[in-house]
Amino acid sequence: MDNSILATYDFLDLKLWGKRMKKNCVAIIFARGGSKGVPGKNIRKLGDLPLIAYSINIAKKSNLIDRVIVSTDDSDIAQISREYGAEVPFLRPKELATDVSPEWDSWRHALKSLKNDPKFPEVHTFVTLPPTSPFRSVIDVDQCIETFQENSADIVITGTSSERNPYFNMVKLDSHGYAEVVIDPEKKICRRQDAPTVYDMTTVAYVTSPEFIFKHESLFSGKVKMVSIPKERAIDIDTKLDFFIAEQMLKNGMINQDMYRE
Repeated sequence: MDNSILATYDFLDLKLWGKRMKKNCVAIIFARGGSKGVPGKNIRKLGDLPLIAYSINIAKKSNLIDRVIVSTDDSDIAQISREYGAEVPFLRPKELATDVSPEWDSWRHALKSLKNDPKFPEVHTFVTLPPTSPFRSVIDVDQCIETFQENSADIVITGTSSERNPYFNMVKLDSHGYAEVVIDPEKKICRRQDAPTVYDMTTVAYVTSPEFIFKHESLFSGKVKMVSIPKERAIDIDTKLDFFIAEQMLKNGMINQDMYRE
């Protein structure tokens, strides 16, 4: 074979090998036990699966994720997570599992805990899949990981097209109680379609690096890429109404629960 072709193959192999070596992609699912809006939410049955099982099983189905970890303060969540194949190598301190605990601090705690484990290889790509967004697909997760690994973004978030627009039909109250458009447009906007496109952030997935998490304090401290998610896969369960809607989506066949089984 021509030496130049062999050299090309060698170069491609090295690139692919380097990418695999660089990957070490870990999914960490953060699930505290003290939900007030929906008590026991993270292990409450949605269909015939505990809510957290949706995130665990989708993470396990991804070929880009090397390991699936659950960070929790709750022994019941830990036990159920292990039953569905996630690792729970540490428990989160109670002070990082309150209503007011910043999620960012939990991310740092999890990464520090893993770094202190000599059996655990260094994490290069950090993925978190909140349990409150159960209907994400493997494709959604993989697209987020690939977007992060193939671009210069510091973090990848997800979003879905918004039905309301701060330039057109969202208002705030001024100091006198009068309503005004949230963002006053430079030019008059008469139709929502003419307003700048905006997105609702979703909790489908976040992908970043440990370095970014330790060097910065928030999502938008760096270069942020967004992956667009269809509305039916972007539901975020915070209330009993949200849970009811998710149950109806399963019952009416809008979501196929078989996608989320092992």
